[in-house]
Amino acid sequence: MYAERVLSGMRPTGSLHLGHYHGVLANWVKLQHEHPCLFFVADWHALTTQYDDPQHIHQNSMDMVVDWLAAGVDPNQATIFIQSKVPEHAELHLLLSMSTPLGWLERVPTYKDQQEKLSNKDLSTYGFLGYPLLQAADILIYRADKVPVGEDQVPHIEFSREIARRFNHLYGREPGFEEKAKEAVKKLGSKKARLYDELRTRFQQEGDKEAIEQAHALLDEIQHLSVVDRERLFGYLEGTGKMILAEPGALLTEASRMPGLDGSKMSKSYGNTISLRESPEAVSKKVRSMPTDPARVRRTDPGDPQKCPVWQLHQVYSDDACRSWVQEGCKSAGIGCIDCKQPVIDGILKELAPMQERARYYQEDPSLVKRIVNEGCDKARDLARETMRDVREAMGLDYS
Repeated sequence: MYAERVLSGMRPTGSLHLGHYHGVLANWVKLQHEHPCLFFVADWHALTTQYDDPQHIHQNSMDMVVDWLAAGVDPNQATIFIQSKVPEHAELHLLLSMSTPLGWLERVPTYKDQQEKLSNKDLSTYGFLGYPLLQAADILIYRADKVPVGEDQVPHIEFSREIARRFNHLYGREPGFEEKAKEAVKKLGSKKARLYDELRTRFQQEGDKEAIEQAHALLDEIQHLSVVDRERLFGYLEGTGKMILAEPGALLTEASRMPGLDGSKMSKSYGNTISLRESPEAVSKKVRSMPTDPARVRRTDPGDPQKCPVWQLHQVYSDDACRSWVQEGCKSAGIGCIDCKQPVIDGILKELAPMQERARYYQEDPSLVKRIVNEGCDKARDLARETMRDVREAMGLDYS
């Protein structure tokens, strides 16, 4: 319905590690060359669980942005911004909360799950209950049609779709909508108007999904339509009212292949990470001290790579020849564990080197990072204001 747009965000947890790079950032770098992208620091979301200890959020946010830039996120290709610097997120969240059923929030899968995981914190707060709605507002404010998520987060995208549908149903009933839509059809020109009507009929009478895709493509080609007329035509096409908020789609991403130093998922809470700005000495020390197959007590004992956390890192950093060398050498005790770990150390350092070079560039000029963020916030606000103008008008709150 709207311009193709990708949106994704991360809570500010400070400096990032290789798990973040392989799980999120490498995908962002790829997406920025394929679609218009907006990447934001979700600092308000950090407050849902850190409301009693917020003093590190600012520094963590700036450290995280440096790591994004170091990983290859390009401010000339993507818009980088901070959630709280675009107050329209909060306004849309508030307005959506007026019509969101309480039961919808309580049934979000991660609500009880997070309360159990963070049982040491009092999360019986209004903000924590409403965080899925704030997440929906983050997406809907930019009318983003693609949100990169793992399978476990798909319910959040479906929740956002439900919120958009409910809002459009409640507030998309523009007085005289059909007459205004027909007038907008005439503005397409006789040939395209006739095609639009044919595709609309095919979709509404036969449920032809190809017809609606062709109609969307037709409308996307037409440059002279106003935003309001475009919205009317999308709504008229699908047999609804004016489409104010776009329904986002989940852009499924592969689970991270990056294991931690102990073989489990790489996570700060497990203390098994390698940060993107880790020194070569620290990387070498951490990998060399990794646990290995318990059967290899002595250098001469044969082992099984499948029982060794280091083997998982070989899956990420080594080629087929090196992996064959590890398999044969470990099972025959032909190589020692330190020998086995060296290619992993070399692979990690090779991956980190260009990132750390970029990080130094931005660390040496903090004003550049601030400028990038401020420019990104300005761009994001321009888009958010467009949406809020339409939302206020639909809800009868336009006093201009």
